[in-house]
Amino acid sequence: MIPKRIANRITKILYNKKAEDIIIMNLKKVTDMTCYFVVCTGNSETHSRALAKEIEEKMGTPWHIEGYSSGQWVLLDYINVVVHIFLKDKREYYRLEKLWGDVPIEKLE
Repeated sequence: MIPKRIANRITKILYNKKAEDIIIMNLKKVTDMTCYFVVCTGNSETHSRALAKEIEEKMGTPWHIEGYSSGQWVLLDYINVVVHIFLKDKREYYRLEKLWGDVPIEKLE
């Protein structure tokens, strides 16, 4: 499947499970580690884990998962698309949008 379609499908899954501040970051021109980051905010550790589980159920098992047990920053690596599910304070602290500030960012309204 085309990476952009994967990213779009994941954003729809997140939206339907009430994730907040969902964005797609296009990294294709700045790194070869992945094509897109999908970043969102969960309301609680339980909500973050539920978001990750829903993605896994709909998209299949990712190549790698980090942070699921804590639920504060869950990372699902689908090779060409990496999903970051943050609690609000963790997202503000790590500021991926600022770290990769020169990449195109698409916000889900």
